[in-house]
Amino acid sequence: MPLFALPFPAIDPIAIQFGPLAIRWYALAYIAGILIGWWYLRRLVDSPRLWGAVDRPTAAELDDFVLWATLGIVLGGRIGYVLFYNLGHYLEHPTEIVQLWKGGMAFHGGLLGSIVVMVIFARRRDFSFLTLFDLFAAAAPIGLFFGRLANFINGELWGRTTDVAWGMVFPFAGPDPRHPSQLYEAALEGVVLFAVVAHLVHRSEILKKPGALAGVFAMGYGLARFVVEFFREPDVQVGYLFGGIPMGQILSLPMIAAGLALFVWASAHARRSTAHTGDGSRAP
Repeated sequence: MPLFALPFPAIDPIAIQFGPLAIRWYALAYIAGILIGWWYLRRLVDSPRLWGAVDRPTAAELDDFVLWATLGIVLGGRIGYVLFYNLGHYLEHPTEIVQLWKGGMAFHGGLLGSIVVMVIFARRRDFSFLTLFDLFAAAAPIGLFFGRLANFINGELWGRTTDVAWGMVFPFAGPDPRHPSQLYEAALEGVVLFAVVAHLVHRSEILKKPGALAGVFAMGYGLARFVVEFFREPDVQVGYLFGGIPMGQILSLPMIAAGLALFVWASAHARRSTAHTGDGSRAP
């Protein structure tokens, strides 16, 4: 046990309060992630050189898509948390399912919800689902960054006990220092993953290969989450499964495999299309 541990910063989870109306940092994190991601995606769709002959939404259509994607993220994230992490509790207390202000969102569920929404939106607007998925992948690390910071402010999803110098004593996790795993996730899933995705978007022709960026994102998130799970304390109601594997790693493995398969397929499909047309223009 270290002689010194960092105290948890006393940040009120409620950012602003007007009488009975309380605005939490958790909600502001979602709002910030969506608005900044929206702004970034508008810049991408307004850059023809990034897309070549690939169809993409107009700015107005992107506005509609962001609203749909937000619905998928929130509903999917909440349903995913209920099903994957705490089903027994919510079966006994079903009214708590809608109490989002208490926390309890699962990214894997949010991703599945977003995929469902993207499929529906693509069919209604006659877009390629993979192009929408690429747009989602370009902005998702921004939301992940703010979301993990909100987890830290809430003092939730803390890490395992540790003796590292930056170990932190969380208010609801006992007296022992723990890894600030929320900050690890903010760094890996947010900063590092966004840097990788943005580099590919602006320094390569990956958006001209529908689905390739989505594959990179899925692999990157899955790998980042798999690594952080070695430092993150599993949810107490779930614990370790299958001989010591946390749920987060179990859910990340198929995500990594699916991302790799999608990237390989998208790259091969783009090469075949280019060879078929001869000059890189759109195949008939």
